[in-house]
Amino acid sequence: MLCISQFYSVVESENDEIPYVESGDYVAYNNEKGGVIEALKEDGIVDLDSEISMVSEWISTKAMICSWLSAAVTYELWLGSDASSAHKIYYSDLPWPVGKLLYLKQMVVAKQVLGITNENAERKSEEIYRNATIAYKALSARLGEQSFFFENRPTSLDAIFLAHALFTLQALPESSVLRSKLAEHNNLLRYADSKAHLLVAGSPSPSVPSSHSDQSSSASRQGPSNRSNFNDCGLKLAKDGQNAKTVSGSKPKSKPKREKTQEERTFKRRSKYFLLTQLVGVLVFLSLLGGSEDTEDYDS
Repeated sequence: MLCISQFYSVVESENDEIPYVESGDYVAYNNEKGGVIEALKEDGIVDLDSEISMVSEWISTKAMICSWLSAAVTYELWLGSDASSAHKIYYSDLPWPVGKLLYLKQMVVAKQVLGITNENAERKSEEIYRNATIAYKALSARLGEQSFFFENRPTSLDAIFLAHALFTLQALPESSVLRSKLAEHNNLLRYADSKAHLLVAGSPSPSVPSSHSDQSSSASRQGPSNRSNFNDCGLKLAKDGQNAKTVSGSKPKSKPKREKTQEERTFKRRSKYFLLTQLVGVLVFLSLLGGSEDTEDYDS
């Protein structure tokens, strides 16, 4: 059965599993070949956008999600709200000074990407939210009471919007302006909720760790399936693509991989952060030392 094999949390930063789909010995990882959807297409498994990728309305709608809504999430995550969401997703397991420095650095990057300066900050904020409002209205009108946006079947557009909607609803705070604008459209909320339940139904419980081989054997016991099975449960679930943390990995081997204990993970993580903290400390010390030497030269 071809379906999502790991429910990847859009919030929990300690989830070190890469989202992937598997069918027997075939595995498509989300960090390879441009993502799961491109990998499935390239490997000849399924092309979600067949016979629709040249439709002008489909192209413009997908571009609207990838530009306007992506910009809105970037703004909300790094500039438009408090740092709680970004901290929980990216820096919750880092020492506070290191996490704060990385957050401030990412704020600068976000401003550069969005073209925000001190002079145009208010105007840019209004423009970003105005575009998001237009996008949600257009998507709501396009979806109507259908199960999918185009031709009543899933395409990569559905996958991209589902990733955006779940991230906005689950990761952004309740005070989020973007979240409130999405919540104004009941059919979009129903869409995200129904597809999220579909993902959970096609995935093992995230609270129960299992090896890749266990998941593969579990999938094989459910019997063969066809393209319609993938259409039902094969939508890609991902973090905000531009801001998500990439985790390197390799395809599962025939021998089951031993799960790391919580103590091993904590020790490995803390050892990295310890070295990073020491590096920051050395840099701060050198900067202070240089300042004191300049003062002494001036006094002399």
